[in-house]
Amino acid sequence: MDTYGDMVTLLLCFFVMLYSMSTINEAKWAMVVQSFQRETTSETMGTPGQGTGEGEGEGDAAEQITEEDVAQALEQIATALNDYSEQNNLADQMAITQGADYVFITFQDAVFFEGDSYTLLPEGEQMLDQVAQAIAPENNMIDELRVMGHTSQGSPDQPNNPTVDRFLASNRAAVVTVYLQEKNVIDADKLVSVGYGQWRPIAGFDTDAERAQNRRVEIMITGLDPNSAENSVEKYFSARDGELN
Repeated sequence: MDTYGDMVTLLLCFFVMLYSMSTINEAKWAMVVQSFQRETTSETMGTPGQGTGEGEGEGDAAEQITEEDVAQALEQIATALNDYSEQNNLADQMAITQGADYVFITFQDAVFFEGDSYTLLPEGEQMLDQVAQAIAPENNMIDELRVMGHTSQGSPDQPNNPTVDRFLASNRAAVVTVYLQEKNVIDADKLVSVGYGQWRPIAGFDTDAERAQNRRVEIMITGLDPNSAENSVEKYFSARDGELN
């Protein structure tokens, strides 16, 4: 009877536990998970200054990225490219714009490619080498590097053939992206190439000078979000996987 009584008591406790877990308080559950994460991190890193070769607090500081860090990294990239442009008199061939969380670079297409071609010219390679050198020290602060290819309407009155137009713009953007990827200065999953064709002009189509302005390659470098552990691509896939599940 004693053994049977103990078994019934244990079963009762087991079912009470199951019932208590049937409705989870999300806030309390998050606190529990975070407490385990902190314990795991402290066990892995050890006590600061003991056995790790690091001074007090250095391990935590190395993993924390602030908005100021990202802004400073983007400023360093923009400054390096502006210096290169000024030293080589490239103001007519490349333009650098810095925003709060991005650096935007515009290259005249003739510097990168010949007409109706997506073979990268040596002059374009030299400029991309400078881009690679500028982003290499700050690669961990970059969320995404997007390469955008643009063409221009060849005739003032007649839009381009959509197939030729789109493929040419996309191939040019892809060639630039591949060149940067082969430099191994930024994670490949942060590189994106887009071909817009003739559909995002910055000038008209009436004159040769206007059409030349439209033919361009643009690179947009966006900074990492310090408040998120995922970059924009990872956020998208995480959200999508959640919806599918």
